[in-house]
Amino acid sequence: MKSVSMSGSLRENVGKKDAKAQRAQGFIPCVIYGGKEQLQFVVEEEQFRHLLFTPEVKYVELEVGDKKFEAVVQATQWHPITDHLLHVDFLEILDGKPITIGLPVKITGTSPGVLRGGKLMKKVRKLTVKGLLKDIPEEITVDISNLEINDMIKVGDLAIPNLTLVENPNALIVNVASTRNVVEAQ
Repeated sequence: MKSVSMSGSLRENVGKKDAKAQRAQGFIPCVIYGGKEQLQFVVEEEQFRHLLFTPEVKYVELEVGDKKFEAVVQATQWHPITDHLLHVDFLEILDGKPITIGLPVKITGTSPGVLRGGKLMKKVRKLTVKGLLKDIPEEITVDISNLEINDMIKVGDLAIPNLTLVENPNALIVNVASTRNVVEAQ
């Protein structure tokens, strides 16, 4: 999994007035938890561009003051009207402790059912997995080379080494639906 480096500074005052003033100066209030201590800090808004506004999933190498952390984004808060970033929660990654994260699904291959006129329907963009950081891939690849018309791939059909899928095993990932102009196999 790719990483992004970010640096922040500790917040002296914590509260609504202080957070509003920091946002006006171009900083985003953040918190990191899950480790020994919880820290309140601010990060320049520009640093989130490569972390949040991309389809890739990345972890953060975070430097706050003289401390360094590895973390993942746990939650974000956005302004309901302007869509500006208001707050970010980070979850510290600890050695030997599994994390839960959503990974993008990438479809590969060419389906014979689609070539005969079926319609490929992708039902899921991300799947939630649980595992150690070193075992988590950048994406989950689903091969559709064997899908005929009315065939499907469910979450239970996937096997990812050293990871646990935290989804319903009967949830549909992708299927090839029948259409009016399907050519019958001979």
